[in-house]
Amino acid sequence: MGKKNEDIKILVVEDETILALQLKMSLQKFGYGISGVEATANDAMRHVDTNLPDMVLLDIHLKGEKSGTEAGRYIWQNHHIPIIYLTSYCDNATIKMAMDSEPYGYLSKPFRANDLKATLQAAWYKHTYFHPTLELTRTCNPLVKLPCDYIFDRTSGVLTCKDQSVKLTGNEIKFFQILSESAGNTVSFEQISAYIYREESHDLSRLRNLVYRLRQKIDASLLENVFEAGYRLNV
Repeated sequence: MGKKNEDIKILVVEDETILALQLKMSLQKFGYGISGVEATANDAMRHVDTNLPDMVLLDIHLKGEKSGTEAGRYIWQNHHIPIIYLTSYCDNATIKMAMDSEPYGYLSKPFRANDLKATLQAAWYKHTYFHPTLELTRTCNPLVKLPCDYIFDRTSGVLTCKDQSVKLTGNEIKFFQILSESAGNTVSFEQISAYIYREESHDLSRLRNLVYRLRQKIDASLLENVFEAGYRLNV
């Protein structure tokens, strides 16, 4: 069962005091819970480590030694918490950095309350679709033990075999991440493709090519192709 709005705690990271207050009031009006309000990247990262909010509204251009994109990358890579970026302007270099944290949306300032509401709803829907068991795996050991002495670390995205790391591409890491959240169970082709490529439609041949290349690097017993259904990570 999905969370109700009041059970979804959102962290606001914004160094413009008036806008931060407006965002907090809007979120409360929409019925969301407030995890907190922070003004710097370092404070945001500490808050997330301690409180584990469900979503983060994060200004890209924060004052201080670290940028919003650096905070976003840390939050996503360590906790897989969905991020929505807030920005007044964005050059190509900043957008490229922001993509490392795989944001679920962008809002350009100034934005309307209805745009904020719609972006939040879409982000939460996509996140729960991509990560249906993430709430359970957060409380579990991040290390997934696999056949043939392989271990996958959900937190770092590192696959090792007998203490030697296996070099994986970004999409191969994503493949392991989504399968490891339901290790031993079948994950559909559609869900895997949507998570890796972030597209509404899925190209099965594209996914098969990725799996073919991945199987050149690992023992075949790790992955199982479930006929006409999806892939399964064996444990």
